[in-house]
Amino acid sequence: MNTLRNSVRLVGNLGMDPEIRALDNNRKMARVSIAVNESYKNDKGERITDTQWHSLVLWNQQAKFAEDLLKKGDEIAIEGKLSSRSYTDKDGNKRYVTEVVVNDFIKTRQA
Repeated sequence: MNTLRNSVRLVGNLGMDPEIRALDNNRKMARVSIAVNESYKNDKGERITDTQWHSLVLWNQQAKFAEDLLKKGDEIAIEGKLSSRSYTDKDGNKRYVTEVVVNDFIKTRQA
């Protein structure tokens, strides 16, 4: 039950090719955005599609897989956890970011 405390599962399409960074000690990080669509009917019976965008971060082996396998438009399913952080931008303003740190993913359809 402990694994449910901070768990995210999403299926959607990549909005960009993964951005890869090589870090110290042979570590890799990949950033990518994913669009998740939800459809429903409104009061008038019209079909509405709501799209939510999420920022994903992949580390080490998952980042390598993302670099080798993923490209803009691919549909993927991910499992991960939410992570929030803050930073100060170049103008001195404090910014807040919430990302999904991906533990595992599968490519379900190619673009």
